[in-house]
Amino acid sequence: MTEAAYRRQSDRIEYRDVVVHEVAGFRPLTLDLVVPVDASESVPVLVWIHGGAWLYGSPKQPAAWLMEADPFTAAIRAGFAVASAQYRLSGEAPFPAQLDDVKAVVRWLRREGDTVGVDRERIGVWGESAGGHLASLVALTGDDRDDCVVGAAVCWYAPSNLLTMQVQAHESATIDHDAADSPESLLIGGAVTENPERGRAASPITYVTAQAPPMLLIHGDQDLLVPVGQSEEFAAALAAVGVEVELSVVPGAGHCFTGVPLEPLVGDSLAFFTRVLGS
Repeated sequence: MTEAAYRRQSDRIEYRDVVVHEVAGFRPLTLDLVVPVDASESVPVLVWIHGGAWLYGSPKQPAAWLMEADPFTAAIRAGFAVASAQYRLSGEAPFPAQLDDVKAVVRWLRREGDTVGVDRERIGVWGESAGGHLASLVALTGDDRDDCVVGAAVCWYAPSNLLTMQVQAHESATIDHDAADSPESLLIGGAVTENPERGRAASPITYVTAQAPPMLLIHGDQDLLVPVGQSEEFAAALAAVGVEVELSVVPGAGHCFTGVPLEPLVGDSLAFFTRVLGS
């Protein structure tokens, strides 16, 4: 294991700034890991992937709305370790750099997990918005060849098909998903309508196979940024090939689940991981 800051608290052990990936000409990419302090054996680990339209956000500074429910402490109390993934934003590198970076986190956990009390065979990925998009891509494209297999995924209001975002957009949406400056166009390095092959390559639905792990998709029916149709289309594609998939459409919820309490949705997500991965 690489050198990292270590701190022991009442309910957790923290490892900070663990280097997991070094890209030539770029800063080292790191993860922060918290492990339940009272674990008597290796515990399953959840890789948390932040949102922010692939443009913003940092695992070092979780959004205030998210921390009102504090899913990380909830996960620790449920018996999970949590690894917060860092990845290059679209202004730093185009897709698939973001996927490569998150896979590096999974790869490190599978290689080094036993040194920090993590079960390398029980890894889940959990993300919101752009982070949910990356979580689903990791779940669908990780395999034994690149040592990136995960056992479960929870995706909150995530894009799944960049080619249908605009068609499915809510009538009150304020974003043109096909525009050259839309988040998904900036992700792939050009307008989606003019670069359909790049859009398809960056879409989780492209990689759906019967080998996908169990997945839980949660989406608000009033989401004005990522249409709920994205999760509905994705769930249908997964179910069609026999993947275990649960779709929860939350009435009255907007993006980031605005308008509804967050704690029950955190609870549902952890209950899913507990059922699939154990705790």
